[in-house]
Amino acid sequence: MSQSICSTGLRWLWLVVVVLIIDLGSKYLILQNFALGDTVPLFPSLNLHYARNYGAAFSFLADSGGWQRWFFAGIAIGISVILTVMMYRSKATQKLNNIAYALIIGGALGNLFDRLWHGFVVDMIDFYVGDWHFATFNLADSAICVGAALIVLEGFLPSKAKKQ
Repeated sequence: MSQSICSTGLRWLWLVVVVLIIDLGSKYLILQNFALGDTVPLFPSLNLHYARNYGAAFSFLADSGGWQRWFFAGIAIGISVILTVMMYRSKATQKLNNIAYALIIGGALGNLFDRLWHGFVVDMIDFYVGDWHFATFNLADSAICVGAALIVLEGFLPSKAKKQ
């Protein structure tokens, strides 16, 4: 028996589109207005800095000869499919999980687009304290991290709150 999309977690897929628009829009603005390596200070401890990431988080496997592009693309597709199925199987009222899944899917698809279109992921957020700089990242990475944090948070909530 099929169920209405609005009664499932797929009701939250609109959030994937929002993440994609914001992520790809920010990357487009960086590509149009920055040369590779350009930095513009925004606030103390925060810069816009155009960097290319050929690997995964923290440039993991960035110097591995190109195969990692397809490996990470496959992971992004696999995770997106699995989370979409999980959203379909969940109720629309399970907001926290579905929002988390949508954020992760949106982030994964944003970085997937970069890998397939450019061959690298556009990163631009440079957070630093003094001379120490955190790994440069983008809004898709942020969406993935917030989604993962929501899943962890959901694990600590009482059962009644999880159903909402």
